[in-house]
Amino acid sequence: MMKVIIEGRLKFTFSEDCHVSKYDDWSFYRNQFQKTCGSAKAVDIVCVTNNTTWLIEIKDYGIHRRTKSEDIGDEIAIKVRDTLAGLVAAKVNANARDEKQFATLALQHLKTIRVVLHLEQPAKHSKLFPKAINPANVKPKLKLRLSAIDAHPLVVDHNSLTTHKNWTVDDT
Repeated sequence: MMKVIIEGRLKFTFSEDCHVSKYDDWSFYRNQFQKTCGSAKAVDIVCVTNNTTWLIEIKDYGIHRRTKSEDIGDEIAIKVRDTLAGLVAAKVNANARDEKQFATLALQHLKTIRVVLHLEQPAKHSKLFPKAINPANVKPKLKLRLSAIDAHPLVVDHNSLTTHKNWTVDDT
């Protein structure tokens, strides 16, 4: 059975062989782990398939512009680091059985960790409303910051995701 996750105006549909969870909605993350070290961050979705754990962060600037001053590469790197630490802690300490089982699955038999920044921006941009982020500039920053985790992070949108076989993205 296909699994669907809605994030804002985007609908992510995952293939049947994927185990998927909206990590930033977990009770463990919200009630236990988020306060760790001052303020732990989280990616939006964790997907496990074929001994690979995908950490997916979604940024949709199609409607609203980016307002954070923090570099997006730094922001994503922190979310990835904190999510990995959170999965390890959840495997041992989560109160919700399904979250503990998913964390175990995400770490068990793990061969590859992949990082994906799903970045949606306005289809039409102008001088007044330029692209918030140039994907060509983000990818090298992510590669540099995440090289020990994923030497080839992906920066995609719904148009460039077409060759990906594990999930699709559509507007809701």
